[in-house]
Amino acid sequence: VELVESGGGLVQAGESLTLSCAAPGLTFSDYAAGWFRQAPGKERERVAAISVGNSTTYADSAKGRFTISRDNVKNTVYLQMIGLEPEDTAVYYCAVDRWLANVVQGIGDYWGQGTQVTVSS
Repeated sequence: VELVESGGGLVQAGESLTLSCAAPGLTFSDYAAGWFRQAPGKERERVAAISVGNSTTYADSAKGRFTISRDNVKNTVYLQMIGLEPEDTAVYYCAVDRWLANVVQGIGDYWGQGTQVTVSS
């Protein structure tokens, strides 16, 4: 199963983007999901995660600006980002796993290929 991310791009500081991650062929409702990002020269970090029951958790850097949500009918998880800052520039990845605890730790059964988000100042 390959997750397919979309929605990245180049925006100016203060603008918004919504990333999508589709999981075709997966019983998506059985999986927790998460968004991660990796900036050049930095380690990958978890941005947000959502459980099967729609409980959410966010990195401190994302709280108040990013919202993770899921649509089990469309087999898709979203990351809505507002008030983007140059520090948010990174490749964003989604991942799914049957256990939220694994997603929170950066472990996933399946990963996407990543989508670039670039925020100019």
